[in-house]
Amino acid sequence: MFTTILIQPIYNVFVLLVDVMPHGDAGLAIISLTVLMRLILYPLFTASIRTQIGMSAMQPELDSAVEKYKNDQDTLGKVRMELLKKYKVNPFAGIGAVIVQFALIISLYYALFREGWPVINHALLYSFVHAPVVVSTSFFGIVDLLTPHHWVLSILVAITQGVAIWLTTARMPQPGANASKDKVAAARMQQQMMLYVLPIVMAVVSWTFAGAVGIYFVTGNSFSVFQEYLVRRRLLRKIAQ
Repeated sequence: MFTTILIQPIYNVFVLLVDVMPHGDAGLAIISLTVLMRLILYPLFTASIRTQIGMSAMQPELDSAVEKYKNDQDTLGKVRMELLKKYKVNPFAGIGAVIVQFALIISLYYALFREGWPVINHALLYSFVHAPVVVSTSFFGIVDLLTPHHWVLSILVAITQGVAIWLTTARMPQPGANASKDKVAAARMQQQMMLYVLPIVMAVVSWTFAGAVGIYFVTGNSFSVFQEYLVRRRLLRKIAQ
């Protein structure tokens, strides 16, 4: 079922893209496929961004309500629900985006490597999809998509991941004025871990795995930065109004 629902559709779209790319460049096909998937899932990721911006906007009011109704949990719960509706916050939006992203990464990896790429698995092709005549696993003749240890690509992954995380942490809810020092310190530590450690981890992952993985990460991170800019500008305008 996993193959039929996720791997096979992605595999067929990827084969179609390779067929129309100059010289059958699989690297360009990965970039195109990543952008296409992110466009299809744009509403889901936009909802996740909107939720975090809304949570940041509602945080001062929520902190005041927690202090005011700390001995009345029923009233506090009602106020919290009202604030969620007021700022259009969906607590489950972020979870959905993470799950979908993880599923797509696994599907893309299986489609590219489990099936012995660049050999085309005709058994997975739909009847209207034809195998490309030319398949190149060399991205512009520079990056071998099937081999690991690409330093420049790993550095690009770290940079784009760092920018994406920096934008993410900028919209994350911050502890209120009444928050304890321990809570503030914990929040700062979490943000620093995300900002400095995660890009390094992703760079190591990119260096360890085949170049195709790095191309996917750089494209996905770049799209995330662009999407973040568009969504934040539109939502912050609405909040200001």
